[in-house]
Amino acid sequence: MMLRLLATALSVIAISTMAAAETPDLASLARGAGTPDIPGLKMVWLAPWGDVAKAHPWKNIIVHRTEGPAGSARGGATEQAKNPTRRGVMVWVETDGTVYWAVPENLVPTHTDGGDRNDNKYIDNSKTYHQVNKDTSIGVEFAGNYPDVTREATEAQVATWRILVKVLRARYGIPLDRVYAHNWIDFKDKRYCEGCALATMARQWGE
Repeated sequence: MMLRLLATALSVIAISTMAAAETPDLASLARGAGTPDIPGLKMVWLAPWGDVAKAHPWKNIIVHRTEGPAGSARGGATEQAKNPTRRGVMVWVETDGTVYWAVPENLVPTHTDGGDRNDNKYIDNSKTYHQVNKDTSIGVEFAGNYPDVTREATEAQVATWRILVKVLRARYGIPLDRVYAHNWIDFKDKRYCEGCALATMARQWGE
C-alpha cells in the first residue's frame, strides 16, 4: 500500500514538473507575437504584437492617470486604436484590471508634455529632462479617478500592474529605474501626483 502511494505521488510530481517545463515563462511570452494569453492578465487586443525586433525602440515606461470614470478605458483605447498617434497612450487599464492594448508597437502616440520638469522635486531630472518623452516612452493609462482626481488605483488595477510592468520591461528590455510617473517628468495638476503611487510600487516590487 505504501509503495503504491509513493509511486502515485512520484507520478503526480513528474507530471507537474513536465507541465511546468512545457509552460512558457513570462519573459518568453513577453517576447512573442500575436495575441498571447498572459497568465494573470485579461488582455483585449485592439492591436496585436508584431515582431518585437521591429518595434519602436522604447526606453521608458510612463504611468498616467486619466480623469475619466470607471469604464472609460475601453472608450479611450478604442478611439486610440482608430487614430494611434492622437493624444493618448499605447496601453489602457480599466478599473476592473482589464488591459486594452490599443496601438501597434511601432507607432508613437502623443503623450507627455515633453519631459519638461527640471526641478528635481521627485527624482533627478537631469536624466529625464527632454529625454523621457513620447518618442522614447510607452504610456500606460489607468482609468477611474473621476470625479476625485486623488483617488488611487483599484486593487484590480494594482494586481494587473504588478504583472503588466514586468511584461513591458521584459518585452522591450526596459530597466526598473526607467519606470516613471507622469508627474516625475512633467509639471502636472497640482491637486495630485499623477502616476506616482503606481510608479513607486513598480520600483519597490523590484525584479
